[in-house]
Amino acid sequence: MSKKTIVSMPGDGIGKVVLPEAIRVLDAVGFDAEYVHADIGWEFWCKEGNPLPQRTLDLLEKHGLCLFGAITSKPKSEAASELDPSLNGKGFVYYSPIVGLRQHFGLDICMRPCKTFKGNPLNFIRKGPNDTIEEPEVDVVIFRQNTEGLYGGVEWTNPPDAVYDALMTHPKFEKNFGWCPREELAVSTRIFTRKYTERIVRAAFEYARKFGYKSVTVCEKPNVIRETSGMMLAIAKEVVKEYDGISLWNTNIDAQMMWMTKNPETYGVLVSGNMFGDIVSDGFAGLVGGLGFACSANIGANVAIFEPTHGSAPKYERLDPSIVSPIAMILSACMMLDHIGETDKATRIRKAISEVVVEGKTRTYDMAKLPGSKDVFAKGACTTQQMTDAIIAKL
Repeated sequence: MSKKTIVSMPGDGIGKVVLPEAIRVLDAVGFDAEYVHADIGWEFWCKEGNPLPQRTLDLLEKHGLCLFGAITSKPKSEAASELDPSLNGKGFVYYSPIVGLRQHFGLDICMRPCKTFKGNPLNFIRKGPNDTIEEPEVDVVIFRQNTEGLYGGVEWTNPPDAVYDALMTHPKFEKNFGWCPREELAVSTRIFTRKYTERIVRAAFEYARKFGYKSVTVCEKPNVIRETSGMMLAIAKEVVKEYDGISLWNTNIDAQMMWMTKNPETYGVLVSGNMFGDIVSDGFAGLVGGLGFACSANIGANVAIFEPTHGSAPKYERLDPSIVSPIAMILSACMMLDHIGETDKATRIRKAISEVVVEGKTRTYDMAKLPGSKDVFAKGACTTQQMTDAIIAKL
């Protein structure tokens, strides 16, 4: 396979720590690539008024593949307060750069696998019959619609006349919110389109068929959010007819959060809108070790970005040596390898991680169940780099 060029976006906080570790593993497994750095994140908001500069968009447009570390996002007022004083009053407004990337490149399909590593001390356990302890094996892949829904960015505080007048035509709005002064009103929309809802549902079924999953679960709330959740469920009922041997299940997001700790092993592929997919994927990640094991892919027609789902955790960035786990970032790199057809290399890396985890000799502070601080090494925790070293040694 020809040499690839990968856009490397460390971003903020621990993203700058874990992304180089993933590249070390990719080098060790024999993946031949050139890495091009791209600017993104809080630093560029503060000094340029733009956390997602055009030069970064240009690099992604050119190369199409990206490894992304983590991002810091803050509320509107806090973001404004940290902007360089020379940029105040010039109309700069902070928007999450990862949401911006998804919108700009149409990265509408988000995949988030949550799979158990045998021997992980952070795995979910439960009581079985006669006070036995069970450790169910979780093997779930969440397909999250990435560009629509509540994260679509169509929202207002003190909505303009055209928006307010349109809302007032709905009898429930007039009855329940007509009393509210407009300047005290904030509105966020939840928009689904048939085109992209069908695309994410079909992607979930295709994945289930390719990898042998027996069910696809629509995790929404159609009994209350009748139009948008109802659209996804209705489309799924149409699509399932094309996939013999795969069952369609339907769960409400609130009930799913309960059932995932009662019988997580019964679920396979889940599909949701943006917000509910975000929630349920974090919930399942908690059953397989937390966000230190949670990887993801954001895939569009021409660009694909692979990232861990943990945050930037800036309080850990400057600890030397570093204590954070690089595993979620490394697993995200494995998803990139799968995406471009380098499945053998991805399988080798996952196997190496499995061997390190089950062996139990090398554990980051979270796996050792220690609070994050600089004294964790005296209690047996490894550094970020030592975890990478152990994985490379297994390779």
